[in-house]
Amino acid sequence: MTDSAATTAPTFAEKTTCLKQLLSGLDCPAPEPFDSPASGYRMRAEFRIWHEDGSAHYAMHRRGEKRPYTLTEFPIGYPLLRDLMSPLLAAINSEPLLSRKLFGVEFLTGLSGDALITLLYHRPLENDWEAVAKPLQQRLGAAIIGRSRKQKVVLSRDFIEETLVVNERSYYQQQVENSFTQPNAVINQKMLSWAAAQCKDSAGDLLELYCGNGNFTSVLASQFKRILATEISKTSVRSAEHNFARNQIDNVTVVRMSSEEISQALAGVRPFRRLAAIDLPSYSFSTLLVDPPRAGLDAGTLALAARFERILYISCNPETLARNLRQLDSSHRIEALAAFDQFPGTAHLESGALLIRR
Repeated sequence: MTDSAATTAPTFAEKTTCLKQLLSGLDCPAPEPFDSPASGYRMRAEFRIWHEDGSAHYAMHRRGEKRPYTLTEFPIGYPLLRDLMSPLLAAINSEPLLSRKLFGVEFLTGLSGDALITLLYHRPLENDWEAVAKPLQQRLGAAIIGRSRKQKVVLSRDFIEETLVVNERSYYQQQVENSFTQPNAVINQKMLSWAAAQCKDSAGDLLELYCGNGNFTSVLASQFKRILATEISKTSVRSAEHNFARNQIDNVTVVRMSSEEISQALAGVRPFRRLAAIDLPSYSFSTLLVDPPRAGLDAGTLALAARFERILYISCNPETLARNLRQLDSSHRIEALAAFDQFPGTAHLESGALLIRR
């Protein structure tokens, strides 16, 4: 199925040019481009369910419009995701217990062939819902979750098991429903490969902020003596630790802390009980990895970053990346730059920069 309301968007080349313009005046190399397939790249998707004329339809909203538009195709979806859409919708339309007060559907798929579907309702889910959802789960070959207000019904599991291949090595990754995962697996593998190349033959230890489920951590673990990774989501911390164990990685410690808190701890501002079992002074940090939200790095994290020999910055917002790089320009030079077309056909651009202390 495809979004028939697609509008003209900048090309990858135009987005890369825009990144160069944002960084004008800074001494930096041209960004290395990493393009994406034009279709079939989206591993996860969320749709509104629109009920009209006695039938349910997949729908999405245009910005500024209240009424959604229905979808007839979704070519940007990963083939497995697209293959699940039609039979799921047919089941919803044929079974009132699946359809009644259903308002949304979320898909999560993996290159591994694993899939998870979440059905969102405006009503409590009873045993009769489970009785019809379980056979559907078996027919589709995808795990199913039902959600309503203050209720989560897991029929078998609430995650998929993914396999990513980076530099000819396979990495297991548990991806949990309702937690952040990279939506474009092809580009994600390219990002991980690029990041590994920037950290090749690194000395010392790595401090990683915003580690999520250990997406970058697992791949970079072999490049450093030790890694201390921080993350604020309990679910992501559990997934990260699970993923490290499955990938036989034993040199990573994850702490549930914000970037502001770890900055305070390293600066000796105040102690944290969460770090009581960690010998923080024993770490010899040479590299900082940051993958911040769209707002970029806060003042405290910028001050922390300025103390590192190397900074690997992964960004989902070129404007805040440019602002932060200008703020770090007095202490660091830009050694490498990359542009990743995470969302083809949109204005969004993922980018990466390696900074070296002047």
